[in-house]
Amino acid sequence: MATFLIAVIYAAFIGLGLPDSLFGTAWPSIYTEFGLPIVFGSFESAICFVGTFLSSLMSARLIKRFGTAKLTAGCTLLTGVSLMGFGFAGSFPVLLVLAIPLGLGAGSIDTALNNYVAIHYSASRMSFLHCFYGVGVTISPFILALVFRNGMNWRVGYRVASGIQLFLALLLILSIPVWKKVHGGEKISEDKFETLTIKQAASIKGVKIMWLLFVCTCAIEMSVGSWSSTYMVEHLELSQEFAARAMTFYYLGMTLGRFLSGILARKLHSWQIIKIGLMVMAVALATLLLTTNGVVAMGALMLIGLGNGPMFPNFNYLTPENFGEEKSPAIIGTQMAAANISIVTLPVLCGLLGQLLGMWIFPFYLIACFIAMLIVFTAATKTFKMPRLFHKK
Repeated sequence: MATFLIAVIYAAFIGLGLPDSLFGTAWPSIYTEFGLPIVFGSFESAICFVGTFLSSLMSARLIKRFGTAKLTAGCTLLTGVSLMGFGFAGSFPVLLVLAIPLGLGAGSIDTALNNYVAIHYSASRMSFLHCFYGVGVTISPFILALVFRNGMNWRVGYRVASGIQLFLALLLILSIPVWKKVHGGEKISEDKFETLTIKQAASIKGVKIMWLLFVCTCAIEMSVGSWSSTYMVEHLELSQEFAARAMTFYYLGMTLGRFLSGILARKLHSWQIIKIGLMVMAVALATLLLTTNGVVAMGALMLIGLGNGPMFPNFNYLTPENFGEEKSPAIIGTQMAAANISIVTLPVLCGLLGQLLGMWIFPFYLIACFIAMLIVFTAATKTFKMPRLFHKK
């Protein structure tokens, strides 16, 4: 029964990933159809953020009221219905309205399951959880690549993704009794979780550093997810089908990075895995900057996903270790909020610079975010206890 539960949790994270790569991959077709400026793609992210930000900050209260199982099931259903709406939308304003419930659902799922796994499972399980998120974000561009190849509209891709999401919602609803049975053996009950204001969380040593690490990793992850397809079409002059395949490889790299992180977590501490990821990202970003070849750029995107992929799950897994289990859901909620501030602002800035200066700016922007991440990580080494890279766990 416990094995079935973790499988259901993994499936829920596939559903969390499905919407995240759809819009960025489909955007070249969407803005062409509606006759919009490139930068307008950031508006969808901004509105989606409103819902995600609010639900992240309310996560501790929502978990205490509904429990992780019901909250996850209900929010997965909400996102599935939203995706179906995208699949039938006839105008850009409709897409913006649908982004609100999509963000509300995603924020609650993300916070609730990250906290649940961080407290009750191992670091390997946490990395594998986000590996399945990678499966979700890999499936979406693959679906769109097939849709484009067969001469169909981007809406068909959204309808297919919605069908998958609604199936996962049904699975989660049916599994609620299982969650209740396994919940009896948890180390800490949900009614003992502390609720903290943003000011209270910020006063805890190290919290603001973790916020900034989330800001940096999400800026890179979502800027690549939002704009690499446009970069390949507009700057490298490649086809939309090739760009969609490149996005598939990017998310495949992210998935592989999280899978390998789960394997390495049995021998290495989370901070050691993070250091390895930083090294991989440095090579990948240098390659993307220096190449104009589509295949090489695709490989560089895959390596960015490989290096950056382990960051998010390992940062989350460190939360109970850094700040205690009772504070974990509230702090993870603020971390998700910080991540979503990054998601809504920094990819928007990337798009705005691409609109004003040209999409050639894309790799330079990613490198700037990476340098900021290195600076914050240096501060983290002075705040948290970290093992040296090649020492065993």
